[in-house]
Amino acid sequence: MAQPTRAPPNDPSYDLLHQRGRHPLDAIFSPRSVAVVGASERQGSVGRTILWNLISNPFGGTVYPINPKRPNVLGIRSWPSLKELPEPVDLAVIVTPAASVPGVMRECAEAGVRGAIIVSAGFKEVGPEGVKLEQEVLEIARQASIRIIGPNCLGVMRPTTGLNATFAGGMARSGNVAFISQSGALLTAILDWSKRESVGFSACVSLGSMLNVGWGDLIDYLGDDPRTRSILLYMESIGDARAFLSAAREVALHKPIIVIKAGRTAQAAAAAASHTGTLTGSDEVLSAAFRRTGVLRVDSIADLFYMAEVLAKQPRPVGRRLTILTNAGGPGVLATDALVTGGGELAKLSEKTMSELNGFLPPEWSHGNPVDILGDADPERFAKALEVAGADKNSDGLLVILAPQDQTEPTQTADRLKPYVKLGKPVIASWMGGSDVAAGERILNDVGIPTFGYPDTAARIFNYMWRYSYNLAGLYETPVLTEEPERREEAGTLIHEARTAGRLVLSELESKKLLAAYGIPTVETRRATTVDEAVREAESLGYPVVLKLHSCRITHKSDVGGVRLNLESAEKVREAFEGIRGKLEELGQADAFDGVTVQPMVRRDGYELIVGCGLDAQFGPVLLFGAGGTLVEVFKDRALGLPPLNTTLARRMMEQTRIHEALRGVRGRKPVDPGAVEKLLVRFSQMVVEQRFIKEVDINPLLASSEGLVALDARVVLHGPEVTEEQLPRLAILPYPTKYVERWRMKGGEMVIIRPIRPEDEPRMVEFHKSLTEQTVFLRYAGMMKLDQRVAHERLARICFNDYGREMALVVERADGASRGELLAVGRLTKLPGTEDAEFAMLISDAVQRQGLGTELLSRLVTVGRDWGLKRIVADILSGNGAMQHVCNKLGFKILLPQEIGETMVKAVKVLD
Repeated sequence: MAQPTRAPPNDPSYDLLHQRGRHPLDAIFSPRSVAVVGASERQGSVGRTILWNLISNPFGGTVYPINPKRPNVLGIRSWPSLKELPEPVDLAVIVTPAASVPGVMRECAEAGVRGAIIVSAGFKEVGPEGVKLEQEVLEIARQASIRIIGPNCLGVMRPTTGLNATFAGGMARSGNVAFISQSGALLTAILDWSKRESVGFSACVSLGSMLNVGWGDLIDYLGDDPRTRSILLYMESIGDARAFLSAAREVALHKPIIVIKAGRTAQAAAAAASHTGTLTGSDEVLSAAFRRTGVLRVDSIADLFYMAEVLAKQPRPVGRRLTILTNAGGPGVLATDALVTGGGELAKLSEKTMSELNGFLPPEWSHGNPVDILGDADPERFAKALEVAGADKNSDGLLVILAPQDQTEPTQTADRLKPYVKLGKPVIASWMGGSDVAAGERILNDVGIPTFGYPDTAARIFNYMWRYSYNLAGLYETPVLTEEPERREEAGTLIHEARTAGRLVLSELESKKLLAAYGIPTVETRRATTVDEAVREAESLGYPVVLKLHSCRITHKSDVGGVRLNLESAEKVREAFEGIRGKLEELGQADAFDGVTVQPMVRRDGYELIVGCGLDAQFGPVLLFGAGGTLVEVFKDRALGLPPLNTTLARRMMEQTRIHEALRGVRGRKPVDPGAVEKLLVRFSQMVVEQRFIKEVDINPLLASSEGLVALDARVVLHGPEVTEEQLPRLAILPYPTKYVERWRMKGGEMVIIRPIRPEDEPRMVEFHKSLTEQTVFLRYAGMMKLDQRVAHERLARICFNDYGREMALVVERADGASRGELLAVGRLTKLPGTEDAEFAMLISDAVQRQGLGTELLSRLVTVGRDWGLKRIVADILSGNGAMQHVCNKLGFKILLPQEIGETMVKAVKVLD
């Protein structure tokens, strides 16, 4: 084996080691020293308040006031500028006027400052001059790798360490909730409220204008913060949608992210040419994005904190069925109303549960859910009823309601319920009243059973809980693999020809050809430019037929009388043809008549659906599914989603609509195959992702019946010929990177396919792990990991469902023979948060080791790293894993030996060009 290439101490490979453990945002959240630029003695000034907050709440670092006009501020020696300081500082808090901030930032760059909080206002919120200032500041920060919170913000508070770099009135309590707000005023109000309510925080951040630290950066950082158990967001605008969605999906898998979004009634830009344009609004899109990433959206600030408490104390329900246990009928009814209105369900008590309750409850009990155990219920009756109801497998959660009555013992009842805090399903309570129930509330809250003053509030919180579980479950579901389209090149050619001709709207015939190229079934459609030709085509297809206007300019045919149905004779076809042409002449649009299309009249007892895609200003292409037909805008039964979709995501999108229930079959109609609809949605989303010059598209109606699916009409609007590929709206979620799919031949001659992993690969990954020997597993994981741990569903779902912008797993599969599709190896490249570095890992089945796969996979991962714009790729390798070290050495990695770097493993580092 070739000797490893070792890195000299001055090699850039060593830079990574010097940075270990220091995330770039540590300079802001865990600074070792802070400079306050604009520190002041003036009473009531922001500079004074921030300096006082820093020095009165020790955070373990040094504070340097910067004020060229004073020798000291608040009794602390001040310095005229950053460059005069005796040591480099991590964080600069800037409170000088906006016009001076670029100059201060240049000083920060020269002094090696890594983090800045720009409190100063007067930037883009004041107009063009402010925008220019912001851009100047941003360019300086980019060149010097300075991360900025703000400008125009309250600052950053870290109660767990004592850091208070804000101008809020005092320090918040320490806790495990991180709160990020775009409104500084709201943050100060929340901080004041939290003191009264004894709510603690791990971090409080006022984002301001999000110049170069946005939602995604902070979610990533706090997601890795051991002091933070949940992340709460007050959002006014999303900023970089892709960064937010990428970070949120990653973190939501292990920490709750709960958001309240202001401006729910804001609508997207004016509707474009298709129905879809009128159906998408930016707030609806945002809700769809939250569902896609496992983020929970709530409607009030109170619910924001309620949910943080509940999710911290109780397990998530697996479904929406709630059992309500109450000592008063009225509160139980109120809770039921709130539950059902919000989409939840009352659990149906099992026969066993009913029998056990009958055994000890008075004969007058409700004999159903809500379980009314009557007003004279003592603590023992409450406890026994809760135990029995909690054991019922038909129930996903329990709500215990206590209304104080003459014989009620709120405190003793709460004490008696303490053993039932962990039933394997959530238990919440409503102790109604004031001072009489306060002690009982404290007992329940302290033991981990969240309490609410009103039963309808508690039911609403349960609805949030099951929705949160529902969203997260979608991230873990394994989708079904759908076949690849075989005619995507034909689709691209069709679109290219239309744009080259200067046409923005495809004809119906062209639109259906486009759909057919992606395997979407369409009704047979023929074009006729004369009345005689229309008759011939009708007779060839067989009566009855449908005639529709064929036009490259008019998109809504029904609006101009351009659709004639159920034509049963040549005479009717002639009348329809002339009628459509005559109507256009009457409207002064005779030149828009390019003939008609002739289609068979489809007679199926089914449902009219709409499938479409439009553009959102923040998220780019947005998909739509719902009830279709001519009244689509009236009923607005629709769901929105972000492309690309897989079958799981498609099903979740369908489940958001009312028409989804009808598709199961109602009033004697046979059900529609849900799998067929899912696959159609997947193909449709793939078309949108791959054919990026499509601006808007809708299939309306898509006829769905037990006989199958068929697109009866389609409309496609394109971006104009002046729009370049670089100017196209960006997809919010990166699609499957087909450019990394390639066939390759191993040393032994066998042909394999190397490609990015897909969520559908989970079953194959299970079989792959079964093929590994203990030695291979040990070398990969630096220890033994049992098979059941490696193939656990939640683990593999996470591994197979990559965000291709932050993680890329390349799998090797057999290309031919009986074992075609079998996975042989996987190599993974994962970005290290907050850096321009990434880490690789590799695992190769024993049967194909020494076939060149390791070298080939790592070489391809290096290519991915270059495409991402990384600076370095690294890996920790066991000292005894000589084969992996050899592969790294061949590809130009520097090998840092354990004795050189003070660690127990070899580190391989490659600095990219």
